[in-house]
Amino acid sequence: MKRFKLTSIFALITAIVFVSCDKDFEEINVDPNNPTAVPSHLLIPSAVRQMQNTNYSTFVGGEFATWAQQMTKVQYNDEERYIPRESVVTSTWSNYFAIGISDAYSLSLLAETEGNDKVNAVGLILQAYGYSVLTDIYGDIPFSEAMSTDEGIISPKYDAQAAVYTGILGMLDTAMSLIGGEGSIDATSDILYNGDASGWEKFAASLKFRALMRISGKVDVSGDLRALINSGKLFSSNDDEAKLIYLGSAPSANPFYESIVFGTRGEWKVNSVLVDMLQNNNDPRLSVIVGLNDADEYRGKPAGIESVPNDDYNYANVSPLGDFYLRPEAPGYFVSYAELQFLMAEAVLEGLISGSAQAYYDKGLDASFAANEVAQADADAFKTQTGTPLSVVKNDALEQIGNQKWIAMFTQGIESWTEQRRTGYPVLSPALDGNISEIPSRFTYPTIESSINAANYSAAVAAQGADLLTTKVWWNK
Repeated sequence: MKRFKLTSIFALITAIVFVSCDKDFEEINVDPNNPTAVPSHLLIPSAVRQMQNTNYSTFVGGEFATWAQQMTKVQYNDEERYIPRESVVTSTWSNYFAIGISDAYSLSLLAETEGNDKVNAVGLILQAYGYSVLTDIYGDIPFSEAMSTDEGIISPKYDAQAAVYTGILGMLDTAMSLIGGEGSIDATSDILYNGDASGWEKFAASLKFRALMRISGKVDVSGDLRALINSGKLFSSNDDEAKLIYLGSAPSANPFYESIVFGTRGEWKVNSVLVDMLQNNNDPRLSVIVGLNDADEYRGKPAGIESVPNDDYNYANVSPLGDFYLRPEAPGYFVSYAELQFLMAEAVLEGLISGSAQAYYDKGLDASFAANEVAQADADAFKTQTGTPLSVVKNDALEQIGNQKWIAMFTQGIESWTEQRRTGYPVLSPALDGNISEIPSRFTYPTIESSINAANYSAAVAAQGADLLTTKVWWNK
């Protein structure tokens, strides 16, 4: 789609000169130092970083983390009171469409012309991931025409979310069929798996498992889930998970570090819901996830207090994020092994797959404790304490799983908010001084869409419902 395709291929063109030769020119006029084609693998870092930098931006991931009530702010807290900035609404849309997905689409096209099936698969996986994030945030979105090369399509139609999910699953299936084919993935460009195609295959399979669980309330996905388990291609440990390891300094560090530490934006704090849950359960992750306030206490702030009487919650007396999560090298997760295990535990309880929900749940806990560098002995003690093993009551067990998944996804704001919307866990109350009386169900569309793509925007709103924060997306209705 021309409006979205501000792709990095054209950015690369400014750095790599394309040489064209008239048929009458001699070979000496061909510059051997300037390639006539852009290798597809060069677009992998741009697509990966753009998506993850958006996810972990304090103004995107941090905003959604306040809606998920993992994080809070002691100042400038309109966002957690459900008044999102229009600039964030628009940049999230454009960062994914115009750069992340567009780069992934372009690298697939280039890889196809090169006959490189493996890099083509990488591009499809990244596109599927990007579309999944966008549709979960906004609902119906441009999909079938979003990256169209048809010169006549300058205003893409919006596809229903059900159709978008069908397309996402199709992309992942195609990627998994290609990943064992011809070609290779350049390790220097592959900043996720260092050229290991099997890692990308596990990413695709695990992302598909998540996507299927997301729509499991609307579609019978049991057969597909079982097929994934039987395939042996899902993550089998934390070593497999899809995560970007950031570098040690700006501008290539984790965005939370760059904003909160390097940028001294100390208003980002930890919500009292998370602090209380960790404290009440004697959870050894408390000291990792939550920092001490100036009184050497762990103290969170409730969501969305507009004005604070008597300075009850301020920069000094509300706990910051733990130093572990403010490291410049802290990873940015696409899909984690812990999340996958908790999803599998849920799937067992819902009768979608066979197996032991307790076993998957315990693996999820182990994975989260390991990711937080908590000793296995402490993890084992936590798993056996009163109230931690799964309840025999299904709804209580689902709540335990949902709560633990939410903790495990700390700082994964978009995914934490999305899973809380889907499962209802943890059970949260709306922001105390919220601009609306419920936790938002979606972002509104960027304002510019109603003018430059008016007909398709209007059709989407008519089909999905009013363009409001409270309109539920298809899988959540």
